[in-house]
Amino acid sequence: MRIGEVAAQAGVSVRALRYYEEQGLLPAERTASGQRRYAPGAVERVRFIQNLYAAGLGSRAVLRILPCMEHGVLTDEMHDRLLAERERVQAQLDELTATRDKLDDVIRLGQANRTGPGRGRCEESS
Repeated sequence: MRIGEVAAQAGVSVRALRYYEEQGLLPAERTASGQRRYAPGAVERVRFIQNLYAAGLGSRAVLRILPCMEHGVLTDEMHDRLLAERERVQAQLDELTATRDKLDDVIRLGQANRTGPGRGRCEESS
């Protein structure tokens, strides 16, 4: 398949496919004129890569996970990597939740000390 066909069927840009190739995520053969040609399973592979990105994984993690998934086997190594990525995402969520909770406290404090219109106006500092 040509690059435009893969991009259209997978719902991604041609630029994304070039990036995937550059990162070693999507192999492509070159014709004598230098055009990229992809294997029949390229569209499914691109969709899977997109799912991994949507799950919060970066290019390096995707590169490590892809070979395991191609064989349809959840290896111990892949399982450990996925668990590690999940723990990383959970830590980010915990941090964001704590930040949101602190912001809620500030909002409650501000509401408790709120004054009527035109009184106690807060000036922005520059």
